[in-house]
Amino acid sequence: MEATELKACTRKETGKGPARRFRQSGLIPAVFYGRGEEAISLSVNAADLLKIIKTKKENIFIKLLIEGEKPLEKLSLIKELQIEPVSRRFRHADFYEIRMDHKLTIDIPFRFVGDPIGVQNGGELQHLKRELKVSCLPAVLPDFIDVDVSGLDIGNSIKIQDIKVPEGIEVLDPGDVGVAMVAFVKVSVPQPEAAEGDAAAPAEGKEAANEEDKG
Repeated sequence: MEATELKACTRKETGKGPARRFRQSGLIPAVFYGRGEEAISLSVNAADLLKIIKTKKENIFIKLLIEGEKPLEKLSLIKELQIEPVSRRFRHADFYEIRMDHKLTIDIPFRFVGDPIGVQNGGELQHLKRELKVSCLPAVLPDFIDVDVSGLDIGNSIKIQDIKVPEGIEVLDPGDVGVAMVAFVKVSVPQPEAAEGDAAAPAEGKEAANEEDKG
């Protein structure tokens, strides 16, 4: 397990006004919290955090180097990252403490590998689930779980119970939940348009019938 260092500073000011000033100076308001500990209000550099996010988007372990009256080092995960919808700038970050002797409940992304037989035969690979919920110690947490889909033919599927996970990882998702399948591809056949004469014939026949009724 690797952890990326990120400098942080304690902050005493809270509220919309100070938060706005932080963002204007290139900082992001943040908070660090853990089991049975009082939350610590922080600020982190937006550019530094962006570099970390771009490098690795899933389950990023971050060692916070907290500067203040009493310097601290805290191992954490990003629990929540608020982003402004228009500018896509970071708005606020929540860091949750990670302890090496406590299990995590976390979602691990699937990595689908292989070219399904069913796709070669004209089917379509469908991803029904992209993450696996597990419980494990931080030291054994993988970056992803491989799912081999090469043996899937049309109509076949892979479920949670079919997936092998590394030792020390407890799967929390139900075993009968589907992960991937190869489905039939529905092809719509366009209906031929009726010829102009064919379309007019029923109308002419109806008019003739009406004339007989009148007579």
